[in-house]
Amino acid sequence: MYKNYFITAFRNFLRNKSFSFIHILGLSIGISASLVIFLIVYHEYSFDRFEEKRENIYRVVMDIDIGNSSGKTSAVPAPLGEAVRREITGVEKTVPIFRFQGDASAHVSVVRSKNDEPAVFKKQQNIVFADADYFSMIKYKWLAGNPSMKEPFGVVLTEPRARKYFPGIEPSEMIGGEIVYNKDLRTTVVGVVADLNEKTVFNGEEFITIATISETGLQKNFMMTVWDDWMAYAQLYVRIADGKKTADIESQIKAMYKKYTKENKSDFITSIKFRLQPLSDIHFNASYPAIGARVADRRAMYGLLAVAGFLLLLGCINFINLATAQGAQRAKEIGIRKTMGSSRAQLVSQFLSETLVITLLATVFSLLLTPFLLSVFSGFIPEGVEMNFLKQPSLLVFMVLLSLAVSFLSGIYPALVLSGFNPVRVLKNQSFLSANGTRSSWVRKSLTVTQFVIAQFFIIATLLVSKQISYSINSDLGFRKDAIITIGLPHDTSNVRRDKLINDLRAISEVEMVSSGFMSPADGGVAFANVQYKGKEDLKANVQLRFGDTNYLKVYDLQLVAGRNPRNSDRFSEFLINETYAKLLGFEKPGDAINKELIFNGENLPIVGVMKDFHAQSMRSPVDPLVFAGGTGSTLHIRLNSAGPGLAQYKKAVARMGEAYKAVHPDRDFEFAFVDETVAGFYKQDRDLSRLLVWATGLMILISCLGLLGLVIYTTNRRTKEIGVRKILGASVIQIVSTLSGDFVKLVLLAFVIAAPVAAWAMHHWLGGFAFRTTMSWWVFAATACLILTFALLTLSIRVWKAALSNPARSLRAE
Repeated sequence: MYKNYFITAFRNFLRNKSFSFIHILGLSIGISASLVIFLIVYHEYSFDRFEEKRENIYRVVMDIDIGNSSGKTSAVPAPLGEAVRREITGVEKTVPIFRFQGDASAHVSVVRSKNDEPAVFKKQQNIVFADADYFSMIKYKWLAGNPSMKEPFGVVLTEPRARKYFPGIEPSEMIGGEIVYNKDLRTTVVGVVADLNEKTVFNGEEFITIATISETGLQKNFMMTVWDDWMAYAQLYVRIADGKKTADIESQIKAMYKKYTKENKSDFITSIKFRLQPLSDIHFNASYPAIGARVADRRAMYGLLAVAGFLLLLGCINFINLATAQGAQRAKEIGIRKTMGSSRAQLVSQFLSETLVITLLATVFSLLLTPFLLSVFSGFIPEGVEMNFLKQPSLLVFMVLLSLAVSFLSGIYPALVLSGFNPVRVLKNQSFLSANGTRSSWVRKSLTVTQFVIAQFFIIATLLVSKQISYSINSDLGFRKDAIITIGLPHDTSNVRRDKLINDLRAISEVEMVSSGFMSPADGGVAFANVQYKGKEDLKANVQLRFGDTNYLKVYDLQLVAGRNPRNSDRFSEFLINETYAKLLGFEKPGDAINKELIFNGENLPIVGVMKDFHAQSMRSPVDPLVFAGGTGSTLHIRLNSAGPGLAQYKKAVARMGEAYKAVHPDRDFEFAFVDETVAGFYKQDRDLSRLLVWATGLMILISCLGLLGLVIYTTNRRTKEIGVRKILGASVIQIVSTLSGDFVKLVLLAFVIAAPVAAWAMHHWLGGFAFRTTMSWWVFAATACLILTFALLTLSIRVWKAALSNPARSLRAE
């Protein structure tokens, strides 16, 4: 019986090639999107699923109240780890992890032979300082050596890194090999472990023994005895005992911290709370960022799932509309089958079998399409996402369940409708459409309205997201960002070499001006200054800090509204403040702040000017209070001449700057950044969202129009006799087209009436995340209505014009 069902299904597939193609296209789009999004979600939620007692593993983080606001950090005071190991009960494993300062990379020299020059590897990442508890908590397979990790100046390598440093020899032969970090830290290989081959936040590839720190200058650099300060390079993980409550551990750490810092009080930091962050939360929580770790966004995951759900829903609706539109062609077949004894259940099974065949073909097409989609969206698909049924058996289960679910959801309504035809009326040549159409037409129309509501919602969202991104990037930020390059200097750069480089850069014809200072006005990081206003010491505020020489303001066209530029000095001696800080301090006029004093590091420093506000962060953030001091720093800010051949000038200037940099730092890589690209980087996630919305919207419009085409076919089949009569009575083609199209245009407009307020509410909520945002202009909604009407009318014209131009004699004779 089932064999006959599938034979009939294939015959109908071949008999209606065009409709079958539309069915497959609509469903395959939704299935492909679901498959890609499943791969992404599966990848993200597979992090850290391999550790023993992973539910007991936590990272120690801090919630800090600073002034009138609060901050969160995954950094901890460097001595905290050893103190927790000694004094806190209920902790089974204490795992402190340290990284090199700066960008956490290191210059690595590998001594492979005493007679050969060391092999040099620049800017190696994923180098950590760890101890034996690390390898006790994270189980590695040891290929050589042992996990004692007690002696200083030892290093353990993962197998990929070991084979990179010591190619062509076995792990056991690597033991005793010499590796030098940053030219002065000489270590010996004491172990080689197999790569984890797991998705995890523990991404170390080289593990230097923590005992090394106390034997070198790193003891001071890492602030190993400092309790009231911390940097991002120090983190702490713990594994607590079964049944132990996190609140108890947190309270013990808090009491211990107070014991060690009771004499160190900061007016800047008002409160510190230690939290235990679950291992399962680390990969998804951007509130506690860590060096070298990518954080996934749960909200983005939910958004992707919603997009997949909408595309699948539209594909199913499209199938339903087209299947019911084809019903007229199968009415007599159904009548004969019922007359010959087929039950309704048998007919439903047959129609569901046909739907399953279509769905399986759509699934096969989706599997072929998915690698292309993974390539197209590689820019924001996480590294490591792949489609491999052998490594991911759950993927096969997902595809089987998805195919069955789509088959049922798409096929059950058409199967029930078609199997419910009255055989007597059908075989008497009385149209089944007149018998069942009135009862179920509202369903088809509702489905079509639903399709266009979803499509128009996404059109409005896409336009507003793009409008906000354009507003953010092109708005006046309060400083010049075009044609400015920043170069970071090594921390060991002497004043003599820095001054030589500045002079060499100024001699380049494409360079207009050079300044030495701190970070650019808008930067990916933030830096706060512990300053207070004399006379209002109780006023707490997050005050950002910038400093630079006398050219800094000129390079960025930063404007003074009162006072003068601060003088250069080896230590801060006077400040500029921005307008926001001036208002916060209570000055009605900017000039009133001149010669008032701020307390900085116990000294009273005068305010010598007030600068115009500028955006130091993205448009999501308000303008913070800010102070600017005169001084030199490790970042050079280079303004290029505005006149010139554009891109060619930039390339030439960068090449010459690289030569000047290499003359001063021959063993360093020349790295630079354009300030406008740094600013644009603030909105990378938003641009990725916009790109995704464009693709999703295009696919939704396509599927919606296919669904509309199905409804048009259904209607023109039902009104064939009416069209013939109208033409005989003198109706023109335009009149017939208008009559047939009017109802569909009303459906599209009804969908717009529903979609517009829903989209407006949702986008108002999204825009609320920006302190400075664009407006929801009327033209966004007008453009949406015009765009969707254009696509709808083009779709309608495919069938309506054909029906209007048909010969009325043929249609009436058939009736």
